[in-house]
Parts: sequence; structure tokens; C-alpha cells
Amino acid sequence: MSFKWAKPYEPRHPLAKWLDERLPLPRLVYGAVGGGYPVPRNLNYWWNFGFSAGIFLTIQIITGIVLAMHYYSAADGAFNSVNQLIMRDVNAGWLLRYAHMNGASFFFIAVYIHIFRGLYYGSYKAPRELVWMLGLVIYLLMMATAFMGYVLPWGQMSYWGAQVITNFFSAIPVVGEPLRVWILGGYAPDQAALTRFFSLHYLLPFVIAGVVILHIWALHIPGSNNPTGVDVKDERDTLPFHPFYTAKDGWFCGAILLVYMLVTFFLPNYLGNPDNYTPANPLATPAEIVPEWYLLPFYAILRSFTADFILPAKLWGVLAMFSSILLLFFLPWLDRSPVRSGAYRPVFKRFFWLLIIDVIALGWVGGSPVKPLTVAVGQIASAYYFLHFLVILPLVSAFETPLPLPRSISESVLHGEEAEAAPTGSKPRRTKTATAAAE
Repeated sequence: MSFKWAKPYEPRHPLAKWLDERLPLPRLVYGAVGGGYPVPRNLNYWWNFGFSAGIFLTIQIITGIVLAMHYYSAADGAFNSVNQLIMRDVNAGWLLRYAHMNGASFFFIAVYIHIFRGLYYGSYKAPRELVWMLGLVIYLLMMATAFMGYVLPWGQMSYWGAQVITNFFSAIPVVGEPLRVWILGGYAPDQAALTRFFSLHYLLPFVIAGVVILHIWALHIPGSNNPTGVDVKDERDTLPFHPFYTAKDGWFCGAILLVYMLVTFFLPNYLGNPDNYTPANPLATPAEIVPEWYLLPFYAILRSFTADFILPAKLWGVLAMFSSILLLFFLPWLDRSPVRSGAYRPVFKRFFWLLIIDVIALGWVGGSPVKPLTVAVGQIASAYYFLHFLVILPLVSAFETPLPLPRSISESVLHGEEAEAAPTGSKPRRTKTATAAAE
């Protein structure tokens, strides 16, 4: 997209000109997030969570680097290095640890909202399939990083979480048990596993940052989606990213960071597990072994299989857990509706909110003790999760009658009301308001 207001980068200061001729980094930044990048003018606040996720990734990397300087990755000293050295002896170590611990939760909150926003507004549809897939790769890397980081304090829940989760790999025929031993470096979580998890936990955030750059790069080729799902037609449909969306992202991110700081200072352990403040004991199994809250829906799917059927129940659980994420990669081809935005798809909208309720139910089941009621709810919710993507979504996209789309982005925004309906792809009608705004 290249419009009249999108002026090329022109350095004025002699030092800026000298740098631009040799390393055009300011030109790259200007074209990526500055006044040279056109963005749909109707983006709402649900689009702010991508920027917020980037801020929390930065916080995690910075606090993680400092914490790694004081962490002792040994089975006989990891717990004390976290709860004694870092929390009491390092200057502001308690703040660094709580900021890192709660930063992970807020990172996942921002990413989950970002994902569900993409699901509702059809951001996975052509031509943004690769943007969606790179986002899912980021999410998978986040899950791996979070799991390994959960092990590092070497408390009771850390140890037994590593024991239980890695034990599910042994359900895979032939290669399962050798794979588990290779991951742990032994037959049970110990020094080798702790060293490996610490190394990977330190490395993977930088890999995530690299994939985030690819994600943004891929987004800049087709441009951002918008709440109407209508393609950008001319310069009236867009605004420069700076200063309009930098200001909007900036104040919204400040509000999110305020909530984050309130939790960090006043409720630092609210999202954690109290068992992790007890040193790891391989001889004492906790009453309930659960992962962190952001992994609970997948843990519920994992343990929803309670009976063998052709294959062992544990293997079914492992396959279902991985499939629940992998099927999202095929979403652009499962949903064949020509309309992107859920705002114009009345049937899709109802099933979308049912999916939200279903995922919340899975999270509740994953964090609850194993009882007949929770097992039954987990099985129903797991079945609906797969039914939604594999059956309901393709059927809805085939038979649903969507609402009429606005003619253009600018017309629907500048009127202050819904634009007059028109077939998708029709030429936008220039109104007095739009003409005045363009001039």
C-alpha cells in the first residue's frame, strides 16, 4: 500500500544522512511503524494487545537476563538460589522475580486475547495465512518456554510437573520412552533435566523475538486486517501508524502496565501455586499436580481420556493435546466463508462465544481435582472443542448467510453509522464527509 500521505523517509541531519547511506535502519523503522506505514483507520482496542504482548516479551527478556546472573542451576541449590539469594540477598531481587513471574501470565493474557481477536475478525483468512501460522509458532514456543521456566524454581510443583508432563511422552509407541529419557537426560527429573531446561528457557525467548520479527514482516505485506474485514481501497481508508496508533497503543499499554504493576506489588503470588514454595521432594507426591493457569485447557484435554480404545488412553490424551493446537494451523482452509469479520456473521458469532465458554470450562477442569463431575465436563468440553473447528465451522461457513458488508472502511467510519450495504468489492461511493476528510 502506497498512498499520497505516505511520504518516503528523508533524513535531514547530516549524521542521519550519513547513517542512512551506510546502514538504513531509521528508514526501515520508519517504513515499518512510522508515518510511512498505512493502517486501516477503524482499528479498535482489540488490536492493541499485539503491541502489549511485545512489551511483555521485552520485560521477560530483560528481567530473565538479570535473574539468570544469580540463578544456580543445580538440583541441590536451585530452590535456595530463587527463594533465598534472589528474593532476599539481591538488591530488588524480589521485584525482578515477581515481575518475571507475573510478566509470563500477562504475556499469555495479551497473546490469548490477540488470538481470539484474530479468530473473531477472521485474521487467519487469505492473504494473511502465513501471519496466522507464524503467530501459532510463537504461541508454541511460548508454551515450551513457560513449561521449562516453571521447572526452574525446583519446588514441589516444579518437580512433579516436569515428572508428569514428560511422562506423557512415554505413551508414544517405540520412540516415546527413549524420547522422554533424552529430554530429561535420565529416567527422572534431576540435575541433567534442570540444566537442559535452564539453557532452553534462556535461549527460547530470543527465538520468539526472531519469529515476532518475521510475524510483523509478514503482516506488513498484506497490511492489517480491520473490524469490518473489508479490504483497503484507497488513502481514505487508512491513517499513518504514527502518530495515530503509536499514541493509541502507548496509552493503552500504560493502562495494562498499571494493572500488571498492581498485581506484581500487591498480589504477586495470586496466579502461582503455593506448593512451589516447598523444596522438591521426589518421595512426596502433591495431592494435585497442575501446570500454570495458561496451560490448564490443554491439560484438561490431555487427561480427558480415561479408557483404552484401540490405543492406550494416555496416548489418546497426548494426541488430542497436540492436535488441539495443530488443527489451528488448518483454520484458513476449515473456514471457507468469504466474509472475514464475525461482526457480519450472525451464526458464526454465536458459536464463537460458545467456544469462549468452552475454553474457560476446560481451564476450570484442568485446575480442578479429578472427580466424576470434572471428568465428565472435561470430556464434553474437549469433544466440543474439536467439533467446533472440524464440523461446526466448515458447516457454518458453507450455509450461513452473512450480513451485508459496508462499501468501504472510510464510509462506515466517517458516517458515524453503518454504511449502506453494497456487494463485496464494489467501488466506494465518495460522500461529502469522506471528501472533506480526504481534502
